Amino acid sequence: MQTYGPERIHNIGLFGHLGSGKTTLAEAMLLTAHAIPRLGRVEDGTTTSDYDPDEQRRGMSFNLSVLPLEWHGDKINLIDTPGFADFAGDMAAAMRVIDGAVIVLDAAAGVEVGTEQVWELAVQARVPRMLFVNKLDRDNANFFRVIEQAQELLDAAVIPMQIPIGSGKDFRGIISLRQQRAWLLSEKHDGGFVEGDVPADLDSEMHAWRTQLIDKIAAANDDLIERYLEGGEDALTRDELLVGLRAGINNGTIVPVFCGSALEVSGIAQLLNGIVDSIPSAARKEVLATDLSSGEALALAPQVATPLSALVFKTFSDTYGKLSLVRVYSGQLHANSSMFNSRTRKDERIGHLYMLRGKEQIDVPALGPGDIGVITKLAETATNDTLCAHVRPLQLDPIALPATAFMATVKPHSRADLDKLGSALHRILEEDPTLRTTRDEMSGEVLLAGLGESHLQIIAERMKRKFDVHIDIELPRIPYREAIRARAEANYRHKKQTGGAGQFADVTLRVEPLDEIDRDDPLEFVNEVVGGVISRSFMPAIEKGIREAMHEGLLSGCPVTNVRVAVFDGKEHPVDSKEIAFKTAGKEAFRLAALKAGPVLTEPIYDLQIVVPDQFQGDVMSDMSTRRGRVLGMLPNGNGKTTISAQAPLAEIQRYATDLRAMTQGRGCYAMTFTHYEEVPSHLTEQIVERRKKEVEAAH
Repeated sequence: MQTYGPERIHNIGLFGHLGSGKTTLAEAMLLTAHAIPRLGRVEDGTTTSDYDPDEQRRGMSFNLSVLPLEWHGDKINLIDTPGFADFAGDMAAAMRVIDGAVIVLDAAAGVEVGTEQVWELAVQARVPRMLFVNKLDRDNANFFRVIEQAQELLDAAVIPMQIPIGSGKDFRGIISLRQQRAWLLSEKHDGGFVEGDVPADLDSEMHAWRTQLIDKIAAANDDLIERYLEGGEDALTRDELLVGLRAGINNGTIVPVFCGSALEVSGIAQLLNGIVDSIPSAARKEVLATDLSSGEALALAPQVATPLSALVFKTFSDTYGKLSLVRVYSGQLHANSSMFNSRTRKDERIGHLYMLRGKEQIDVPALGPGDIGVITKLAETATNDTLCAHVRPLQLDPIALPATAFMATVKPHSRADLDKLGSALHRILEEDPTLRTTRDEMSGEVLLAGLGESHLQIIAERMKRKFDVHIDIELPRIPYREAIRARAEANYRHKKQTGGAGQFADVTLRVEPLDEIDRDDPLEFVNEVVGGVISRSFMPAIEKGIREAMHEGLLSGCPVTNVRVAVFDGKEHPVDSKEIAFKTAGKEAFRLAALKAGPVLTEPIYDLQIVVPDQFQGDVMSDMSTRRGRVLGMLPNGNGKTTISAQAPLAEIQRYATDLRAMTQGRGCYAMTFTHYEEVPSHLTEQIVERRKKEVEAAH
C-alpha cells in the first residue's frame, strides 16, 4: 500500500445497533475495493474484522478493528466497532480518532437503541455523520419509514442522497438524487451495477426528494441560497452542490443517507464514493494539544513538519506481547526510532510499524499525519497515552471512556489460577481500560468492575482462552459495617492464675459514636487515666485489643467503625500485669460497652445519576422506591430525556445495569458514586446476621 498525505486519508468509524450489519458492510467495502478476494460471513466466522475466537464463536464484535483500503486514489481507514453496549469503550475509542462516522441502520428494524446511543456519542464528539440503510433486500424492509424515524428520533438534518428501487425480494438498485441516475444491481452480486435512466414510475418521487436535498445543500451556504432562491436548482452547478454538501456535512446541518445491502454487495461503491467526496479528510483541521513545558494549549497542523503527536487509542495483549494502535495527528512516526511518552515521562523504543487489516499486519516504514497504524512491544505505553518528540513533550486530549456500572468478585478455580491472576488482569486491563480492579478490604478478594454483567463474563472467557486463567465471576459481598448509637461504659478484669507467672489487667472505658463520615481511622482512642492507675506503656496493648474487637464485630462479623473510646480507669499488678493481659482486658471491655451502646448494622449508600427517556421516568422512580431508594430530584435534559438523582443501598443495586436496560429498552444509563453509610432496617438486620452465622458455621 502506497503512502498517502493527510488530504487523501479518511478515518471512518462504522457504528450501529447490534446486528445492523456493520461487520458485513466492512467486508463488502473491502471486497469492493479489492482489498480482499472474497466476502467473508459473520455466521461462518470468516470475516476480516471478527478474527478473535470469542467473536467468531458468538457471531458478534467485541473489539474495534482497523481495516484500511484504497479507493480512487484515497486511503480509507475503516474502524469496525462493537454494537454491544457492554463494549462501549471501543466505540468511544474509535469516536476519538475518526474524521467521520457511518451509522448503519437495519432497513426493517429502523432506528434502534444502539443507533440513538452512537448518534449521541457522535454529536458530543462533533464528528460528521452519514447514515447507511442496510439490508434493503430483507423482508419488511422500508427505506422511507427508516428515513422518517431518523428525522424524528435523530435529527431533522437527515436527508437521503439516494432512494432504493424496490425493497425486499424486489430490491433491484438505487437512484442517485444528486446525479439523477439509476444503478441497477449486477446479477453476480459482486458490487457491480449497470448505470441507466431513472425508472419512469419513480421519476416524480426522485424529483421530490431531490428538491428537499438541494434545499438543505443551498441552506448550508449564504451565496448558494441567494442564487437558489433567484434561479432555482438550475442556477447551481454540480461542483457547487458538492461544495455545499461538504460544508453541510462538516457543520452537521446535513446528514446524508446512503442505502443498499452489504450481504448482496449493493450500493457499496456509491457509499465509498460518498465517503471520499463528502467526509472531510484527516487534513480538515488542526488538533489541540497541551504543551507540557509551558502548560499552554498548542494547535498542531496535520503536517510532517509540525511536532510529533500520536495517541494510543487501543491496546491488544497476548502471550507474545502487546500491540498499540495509534493515530498520528501531527509530524511523522518512524520505525526503528525512539519516542517520548508524556504520561510516564520516559522514552519508548519503536521497532516495527505496521498497518493492521483485521489480524493481518502490513509492514510500513513510517506513519504520516492523519494515518493509523500499530506499534509492537511498547514497554510501558498504555491506551490514552500520547507519544511525542522528547524535545517537545505534548499531551493530547484522552478518550472519554464510559464509567463502570457493575462490580463482581473474581474467584480463581485453583492455586495455579490464583498465582497467574495478577499478571492476566494486568494484561486484560491494558486491552480494556473501561475495567477497574480493587481489593475487598474485609475478605481480601479481588473485585473487578466493568460496564455490565455480560461484559465481565466475556472477560472471564477471554482470560481463560488467552492466559489460561480460570475464574468465576460472582456478586461481591456487601461491605456492611457496624456502629453504635449511644454512649456507654464498661469494666473488665482479666485475671489468670494457673501456676507460674500470672496475668492481671483491669480496664474501665467509655465508648461513644463519632459523627465524622470520611474518617481514615475508624477508632479515636483517648487515654483519660489519671493518677497512674494504668501505666502509659500498657495503652498500646489496650488499643490493640480494642481494634481486634472492632474488626471482629459485634453482630454480624462486620467491622465496627466511627467509635471514640476513652480509657479512664483501671488497675494493674506490679508482677502479673503484662501487655497480653491488657490487650485481652481492653478487647472484652470494649465488647461489653459497645453491646450496651446500641450496636447497629450499617450499609453503603450510593448516589445515582440516572438518565432515561421521559416515557420511562415514572417506571424508574417507582422501581427506585422498591429498592429502598430515595429520589432526590429530576432535571429535564431538553432532548426528551430526564436525569434522575437518587440514593440507594448498594445491596439493592448490584445488578442495576442489567435491570435499568430491561426497564428502559436499553435506553437508560447511569453513574454511581459512594456517598455514606446508613443504618440497615431492623427486619433486614436480623436476616443478615442469621445469614452471616450460617456462613461462619459452614466455614468451620
